[in-house]
Amino acid sequence: MNKDLMIVGAGLAGCEAAWQASRLGVKVRLFEMKPKRFSPAHKSPYLAELVCSNSLRSAQIFSAIGLLKEELRRAGSLIMEAADSTRIPAGKAHAVDRQLFSEFITKKIRQNPFIEVINQEVEAIPEDEVVIVATGPLSSEAIISSLKSIVGPDFLSFYDAIAPIVDADSINRDIVFRQSRYGPVGQGDYLNCPMDQQQYESFVKELLAGEKVPLKEFESPRYFEGCLPIEVMAERGLDTLRYGPMKPVGLVDPRTGSQPWAVVQLRSENRQETMFNMVGFQTKLKWNEQKRIFRMIPGLESAEFVRLGSIHRNTFVCAPRVLNRDLSLKVLDTCYLAGQISGVEGYVESTAMGFLAGLNAANRILSKRPLEPPNTTAVGALLAHLVEANPETFQPMNVNFGLFPRLDKRLPKRKRGMAYAERALKDWEAFVQAITTS
Repeated sequence: MNKDLMIVGAGLAGCEAAWQASRLGVKVRLFEMKPKRFSPAHKSPYLAELVCSNSLRSAQIFSAIGLLKEELRRAGSLIMEAADSTRIPAGKAHAVDRQLFSEFITKKIRQNPFIEVINQEVEAIPEDEVVIVATGPLSSEAIISSLKSIVGPDFLSFYDAIAPIVDADSINRDIVFRQSRYGPVGQGDYLNCPMDQQQYESFVKELLAGEKVPLKEFESPRYFEGCLPIEVMAERGLDTLRYGPMKPVGLVDPRTGSQPWAVVQLRSENRQETMFNMVGFQTKLKWNEQKRIFRMIPGLESAEFVRLGSIHRNTFVCAPRVLNRDLSLKVLDTCYLAGQISGVEGYVESTAMGFLAGLNAANRILSKRPLEPPNTTAVGALLAHLVEANPETFQPMNVNFGLFPRLDKRLPKRKRGMAYAERALKDWEAFVQAITTS
C-alpha cells in the first residue's frame, strides 16, 4: 500500500486534512480539479474557496460554533489560522475577507514540503491506498458515481442557496444606516435597510410571486433548515421574515427615531467594505427577478450586484449507515470522508471533519491507532451525531449544544454555554496531547 496519503478535494476540509497529516510527517498528494474544471458555484483558482457566506458565525466561545473554532485553534488548525489572520469587523460574528482567506491557505499549502498539490480531477476512488474524499457538497458526477458504487444507495441530497453581494457604492446611505443590534446608531458592523409595514408587505408579496429557478425533473427539494431560501421562509407566513433574517429588534432608524417594521441587514465582504452580503437572503429566484425584487428594498433601489444568489445541490452520505467512528467507510476502511459530504453542515464543521480524517488517515499509514475526541467536546459531539444518529431521519447538522451530553447539574440558560465550553476545553486539552503521544 502506498505510504503517501491521497486527498481528493482542496476545500476547507481537504486542506485541513492535508495540513494535519503533514504535521504528523506523512506526505500528501492533494488533488484539486480547479482551475482545469470548476463546479457551478466555484469561481476562484485558489484553494479553500468560500462560495456562500464569508461568515464563520459566532465568535463567542460560549456558543457551540465559537467553542468548535477554539478547539480547532488550540489543535493547530490551518483554517482557523487563516480565519484569524484575515478577519474583518462583523460584530459578534467571525467574518473573513474571502479572497485573503483563500490566498493565505493556498500559500501555506503550496509552501508545505510534505504536500504536493496536483491540479487534476479524480474520477474514481482507489481501493489500494489510503484516501480521503473531501470533494464537498458539489462533488463531480464521476466521484459521486464511484462513491455510490462503494457504499450503495445510502446517499441523500438537498439544495443549498447562496446570498447576493451588493456593490457598496450603489447603496443609498441617505436611507441605509449603520448599527449593530442594541449598539449606538452610526456605529457597528452592519448596514441596515429599514422598511415600514407597507413596504415590507409589498416586498413579501413580490418575493412570493417572483419566478424561481425550476428544478430538473429528477430533482426534489430537500432544504437544510438553517439555510432556507428567503422565498421559502416567506411561504411560511407573512410575518415569518420579520421574526427571522429581517427582524428589526435592537435597531433604530435615525430618520424616524424608532424601530423599523423590518430590516434587511448588510454585512461587509472584505476589509475595504467595497462589497456587502445580504444577510440571510440566500435565494433560488431567477437573476432578473432578484434584481427587480431586491431593488424594492429601501436603500437598494439602484443596487449593483457583484454576485447574485443561486441554488446548488448538496450531496452527502447517510453517515450512520456508512461511516466508522474514525470517518472511514464501513465497506472500505482505507477510504475516509471529510467535510460536508460526510454529513455535517457549515464551514467550521467541515473543517473539523477534515481535521479528524487527516489525523486518522495519517495514523493508519503510520500504523497507529485511530483517535476519537470525547463527545463532551464540540468536535466529538459532531462526530457522535454522524455515527450515532437515527439513519432513517439523518440530516446534516451544524454544531449545537443539543448534540452534547447533558451537564452534571442544571444551570440557568445564560450560564450553560460557558459551562459546556469549560468542560469541553478541559477534555479537549487531553485529546490534543494524545495526538502527539498516540
